[in-house]
Amino acid sequence: MAATPISASSRYIPPGTRQYYFVPSIATKASPSRAELDAGTDLTGEIADVSGFQTTSESQETPDLGTRFTSKIPGRITADDSSITMYASEDSQDVRQILPRDTTGFIVQFPEGDEAGKTMDVFPVKVASAPKMTDIEDPAKIEVQFTITSEPAEDVTVPAS
Repeated sequence: MAATPISASSRYIPPGTRQYYFVPSIATKASPSRAELDAGTDLTGEIADVSGFQTTSESQETPDLGTRFTSKIPGRITADDSSITMYASEDSQDVRQILPRDTTGFIVQFPEGDEAGKTMDVFPVKVASAPKMTDIEDPAKIEVQFTITSEPAEDVTVPAS
């Protein structure tokens, strides 16, 4: 008898599927309402790159005198430094109007799109800075850097319309 295999995944690539919203207010991050999500701004179409927006757990050693082996337990949970790089507009009407420094709210990441029944991750954020990138060969961009201000709500079910 063999172990039951994991179900086959429906594989995909993020472009054209993954979405990111900035939502200024969510009452309960573990269960945002459709109205709260719809009051946000869909950033997806202007995003050039995303970094971070994931959590990790430290490991804590738990040695004891009964063995030479040092076991470990999960420790504190942290969020990686996070940023979203977006295209700048030559008329200055771009992400700078939506996410200036010190703006607070939520970045909602929809890994498989904003579709009812799928899952999303809700990150409470504060904009740390939004520097203009200085590469003269690439399209003009702004890297919005975020601090994650409290534990994100992960794998939350996307509500229906």
